Amino acid sequence: MQPPPSIEPPPPASRGRIEVPPIELKWHQQLGVLNITLLLFIVAVVSSAGVLRGSGRNLDYLGNMSRFFGAFFPPDFSVAGQTLVGLGETVQIAVMATAFAILLSVPVAMAGAQTISPRWLVFLARLLMNAIRTVPSLIWALLAVAIVGPNALAGVIGLTFYSIGYLGKFFSDAFESVDIDVARALRALGARTIQAFQYGLWPHAKPLVWSYSLWMLEYNIRSASIVGIVGAGGVGLQLHTYQEYHQWDKFATVLLFMFLLVSALDFLGERVRNQIVRKVVGRAS
Repeated sequence: MQPPPSIEPPPPASRGRIEVPPIELKWHQQLGVLNITLLLFIVAVVSSAGVLRGSGRNLDYLGNMSRFFGAFFPPDFSVAGQTLVGLGETVQIAVMATAFAILLSVPVAMAGAQTISPRWLVFLARLLMNAIRTVPSLIWALLAVAIVGPNALAGVIGLTFYSIGYLGKFFSDAFESVDIDVARALRALGARTIQAFQYGLWPHAKPLVWSYSLWMLEYNIRSASIVGIVGAGGVGLQLHTYQEYHQWDKFATVLLFMFLLVSALDFLGERVRNQIVRKVVGRAS
């Protein structure tokens, strides 16, 4: 009689382990969001290649480009004085538009911050900001010209509305990123909403708000140079006139002055924003 076969116990590592069958992922889960969006972008690029055909005529593109840029040199500096006046008005339009946008964006941002306002108000405020950002600054300027006529005020109005859409979003993000506990404690002690915001929230959000405001000012100076093309004041009107009469040497002078102005503002603005960021980081640490 043979002894019964011995049954060896499972190894310690496998005791109590339940074998789980591998999960079969769907094709879109295997690709991932990154690969899917990249694939869609490639398809969009291929399907959009038709716009590169141009007019369909056999034109000498390189020759036209050479003659076009050759007309820029040398720049005609006889319009330097007029250009400086136009740039001055452009800066004034940007400054006033940014100032009005800051004042109007703070209450909109408070309404759009989830840590401050109820959900229904946050939804309405963000819907308003998204709608404003949908309209380009040039379209806002066109609407303003239709209301107040072709002047610098139209540029201020157009850029103000456009800036509210961006500053409102930036400010609401800044309000949500700071510690809300101090403001809540003030509210618990009987402070009003405005007082809790003024003493509990605003001191911490102020550096970020000012940094975003400086960025918006730089952007508005560039935009104010363009909205003048539709009659909204600034140096853009000169650009439009020189382009209409093919005075490319004068056009080049305006572009040169704009480049110098924007470069100087970018340099100064970056240094100021870096100082603000260091202050915020130092305070947080």
